[in-house]
Amino acid sequence: MIIGVPKEIKEQEDRVALTPAGVDGFVRAGHKVLVEAGAGAGSFITDEEYAAQGAEIVQDASEVWNKADMIMKVKEPLKSEYQYFREGLIIFTYLHLAAEPELTKALMDTGAIAIAYETVENPDRSLPLLAPMSEVAGRMAVQAGSIYLEKIRGGKGKLVDGVPGVAPAHIVVVGAGNVGTGAIRRAIGLGARVTVLDIDVNRLTYLNEVFMGKIETVYSNNYNVTNAVKSADLVIGAVLIPGRKAPTIVTEEMIKLMEPGSVVVDVAIDQGGCIETSEVTTHADPVYTKHGVVHYAVANIPGAVPQTSTMALTNVTLPYALRIANKGWKQALIDEEPLRKGANVLDGKVVYKGVAEALDLPYTPVEEALGMKAEALGI
Repeated sequence: MIIGVPKEIKEQEDRVALTPAGVDGFVRAGHKVLVEAGAGAGSFITDEEYAAQGAEIVQDASEVWNKADMIMKVKEPLKSEYQYFREGLIIFTYLHLAAEPELTKALMDTGAIAIAYETVENPDRSLPLLAPMSEVAGRMAVQAGSIYLEKIRGGKGKLVDGVPGVAPAHIVVVGAGNVGTGAIRRAIGLGARVTVLDIDVNRLTYLNEVFMGKIETVYSNNYNVTNAVKSADLVIGAVLIPGRKAPTIVTEEMIKLMEPGSVVVDVAIDQGGCIETSEVTTHADPVYTKHGVVHYAVANIPGAVPQTSTMALTNVTLPYALRIANKGWKQALIDEEPLRKGANVLDGKVVYKGVAEALDLPYTPVEEALGMKAEALGI
């Protein structure tokens, strides 16, 4: 199989889908890898490093797209890339289609095979290809929020860990998954007062034990979220429902209750956001103020630390990508349920229920689209 790695074109996105180690893995398995010139520059990976592992460096993105059997990316294709979609082309990347109706339509219309990193799901419901980026995003959310609490950046002028005789900042984390856990770890490390809210009491119990009672755990409902947000210096929105649009948990009325100069970071913004007042921002222009509250809603937060993020991403995506390349996409999906759950659009059909419901599109079960036997469908 020919694997193509184009340069990311999303604004301020410096990650790349594959490291030289990933190229080596594909080449050793008998595959060919095309890398667009300069694709790794943002992550400080040179074309020479790719070539040394057997990649062919091509000068034009169109050549990568047109020659490849499988495209590996980091972020969802942008409109200028839709022209390269074609029947049977495998696109393996973060897609977030529940918030991308135009991209979904383009994938359906062209017959491309769209497999999303973020919906590959293990039997224990963990999301192995999302986890490392969620961890990075959670930690970065606290880091960014701490910076924007500074008065010179529009914040209330509060030091996260305080000083002797002065209380630390109150950081509220809404959602206790991978993003939330990453945020909690960084917030505790900085010395903040930390409150975490979630609807899963077992998860709250686990986190309370892991962090040895250094956090306040609160069951998430409208009343409790309102009270927590009202007293927060920094709120981190970390709610994710795999493959679906993020639910609104923090309402505009709650934001109005926060003190001027408080900060919110909506990590769920690439799935539509879980904070009602959030609007997508970029690393080039990351914040805006609404109701006196500084909003940070960058859709590719891990892109700020591309060296770390690129290596972490390849570590987890490569084994799955190799199985797709070795078996072909259809057999790989038939053989492996986690990968099958990663399928979002196949041969013009939306095969991920959350995407179909979010965009009001017809839904075809993935097993049916793959022509699997009745027993695989549970009937």
